[in-house]
Amino acid sequence: MHSSARFLIEFGAIILALGLLGRFAARFKFSPIPLYLLAGLAFGEGGLLPLGTSEEFVAIGAEIGVILLLLMLGLEYTASDLVSNLKTQYSAGLVDAALNALPGAAMALLLGWGPVAAVVLAGVTWISSSGVIAKVLGDLGRLGNRETPVILSILVLEDLSMAAYLPIVTALLAGTGLASGSLTLVVALGAAALVLLVAVRYGRHISRFVSSDDPEKLLLVVLGLTLLVAGLAQQLQVSAAVGAFLVGIALSGEAAEGAHSLLSPLRDLFAAVFFVFFGLHTDPASIPPVLLPALALAVVTAGTKIATGYWAARRAGISAKGRWRAGGTLVARGEFSIVIAGLAVTAGIEPSLGPLATAYVLILVIVGPLSARYTEPLATRLTGRRREKGTPVADAEGTANSTAPEPHEVA
Repeated sequence: MHSSARFLIEFGAIILALGLLGRFAARFKFSPIPLYLLAGLAFGEGGLLPLGTSEEFVAIGAEIGVILLLLMLGLEYTASDLVSNLKTQYSAGLVDAALNALPGAAMALLLGWGPVAAVVLAGVTWISSSGVIAKVLGDLGRLGNRETPVILSILVLEDLSMAAYLPIVTALLAGTGLASGSLTLVVALGAAALVLLVAVRYGRHISRFVSSDDPEKLLLVVLGLTLLVAGLAQQLQVSAAVGAFLVGIALSGEAAEGAHSLLSPLRDLFAAVFFVFFGLHTDPASIPPVLLPALALAVVTAGTKIATGYWAARRAGISAKGRWRAGGTLVARGEFSIVIAGLAVTAGIEPSLGPLATAYVLILVIVGPLSARYTEPLATRLTGRRREKGTPVADAEGTANSTAPEPHEVA
């Protein structure tokens, strides 16, 4: 068979399969990410239908998928929003990082993978899935809830933290020496800070330059600018993903709204290709040996995410039910965890890291929506049983055996 014909058949089959899997996931109201990962496992080496000629194109599509994922996340926030969140919610971000990154780092060290793998796995367990959580909030009708701004603030801080974390990981994975690695890191962080400063001060001018009433011109300018900045960022060792994220932050107003609607279908297409690509590089036979560590890590970090959300919501004056809802909603991991693990897989630092990350994300991307729905009623039922047995417990407002809310807290 002619190579171009084989490529079209292979790639067409992948896209068709992803479309059918997405429709199946939408019917049962859960994230399609685990199905995309499973599809990648099926098409990869050791899978049912290994790819041939289309793998290189899928790799390029996957890189574009990461760039578009980060661009769309950046479009959700303005630079002023990010600065404001840093000032008011930074303590919640620090608690989030400490509680959820340390288990991943500890697991990597316990498995004997070394410090670089520990930094990578810490990022995998730290970052919640903004995409899955946003969908869950919409599906459950919680966008107007009082705990939702707390959830979004934590997600924003995690996204912003990537601007510092990804350059660090990139430098470590490059295996540079201490002096050159430190220089690379300083250049990377300086470039990220410069882009953020430009976004804060000149974001309106950038948006005005990009904005257009013609959808075609707006799409071409935004996509071209994003790919250009992503390429320059990667050249400076900042990572293309962070460059795209900062471009999204720089755009605001009509330009951001127009770009969001135009790029959403492209984002969904190439993001799906990215998850498939990650699965392609994971041999299904390599998952069972790391399944128990992945399950243990999922249990621990689901608990630490619930604790993070509960603490942050309590600090914001939200009632007990809202605290449990906030914690349960943050459990899902997804696109960012796979992006981080993908960097390590490409660098080849630890063969088992990719399979463990795949299993870990598969577990929590399925458990996450269930946790968001059932954590609060389950916690309410358990605390209610404890009250019936006469055990002093913290009530809805944090005081033992009291049913009246304190004046400063809200439902």
